[in-house]
Amino acid sequence: MSYQDYLPSTWIRNQMRHEHPLVALRKEVDDLFDDFGDGFFSGGDKVSIRSNVSETDKEFSVTAELPGLTEADVDVSVTGDRIVIKGEKKSEKEERSDEEGREFHRVERTSGSFQRMMTLPFAIDPDKVEAVVKDGVLTVTIPKPPEAVEKTKKIKVAQAK
Repeated sequence: MSYQDYLPSTWIRNQMRHEHPLVALRKEVDDLFDDFGDGFFSGGDKVSIRSNVSETDKEFSVTAELPGLTEADVDVSVTGDRIVIKGEKKSEKEERSDEEGREFHRVERTSGSFQRMMTLPFAIDPDKVEAVVKDGVLTVTIPKPPEAVEKTKKIKVAQAK
């Protein structure tokens, strides 16, 4: 749900002409909270994952940074036009000292669960989706169905005279 869903419709119309000051403020606050990620505000129960979504004429590709995780730690599922990536990053050690007697005053490695859901503009064939984890990066490749490929037409953009 976007911030615009909570604003009066007259603000949205005004935003198209120029941005209303409260709309700008709301965007700034949303950006501030997004910068901290889910883990900060949920007390560490959730891990924020970064992902990139790219597209070619024939497929969508989702890459997600999952440092320290293996294929056993990640679950990828497809339902209709939605793909869900979820898993859990477990803490390596709960103790605050190591074998050499080193005492830790601050531990910044996160642990907890994560989930990312994306909706694509077509129904996904789950039998054709590929997911691979390599060097802490998950890559999910989702081929476009033939009807989605056929609907795409490149339009030549000409220089104005």
